[in-house]
Amino acid sequence: MEKITSFTINHLKLLPGVYVSRVDYVAGNPVTTFDLRMTAPNREPVMNTAEMHTIEHLGATFLRNDPEFGEKDIYFGPMGCRTGFYLVLAGEYKSRDIVPLMQRMFTFIAEFEGDIPGAAARDCGNYLDQNLGMAKYLAKKYLAEVLNDITDERLIYPK
Repeated sequence: MEKITSFTINHLKLLPGVYVSRVDYVAGNPVTTFDLRMTAPNREPVMNTAEMHTIEHLGATFLRNDPEFGEKDIYFGPMGCRTGFYLVLAGEYKSRDIVPLMQRMFTFIAEFEGDIPGAAARDCGNYLDQNLGMAKYLAKKYLAEVLNDITDERLIYPK
């Protein structure tokens, strides 16, 4: 069986960043999958499920309500390895195209106060597994170390 694309990336060299994982075509229309890598795989601790869950709730809410990208948002959710998130958008994009969107989204998460959207038993299958404080910390870290002064080495997968 052939390896899927994400398993062909050299995770030993991969830095936290914003990468185009793949571009697919559905009924002739492009769909771009982004790898939003928040921790260095196999070199930094992975994120815990509670903060990832909170980032997912806040990020998905932000994206679906974004005036420019809201209608293009197909999916935002965690990677199984817990080192980042996948974002799927209708259309064909380069990594740099969504940096301003990611800066806005992670600023929203970093500054969020109040009740986490969808964090109620009626709305979520595991609503108690949330950690807003840690989600805010990770969002601030990603902004400061990656998004606010992003370089090509954090936009293009390593060889």
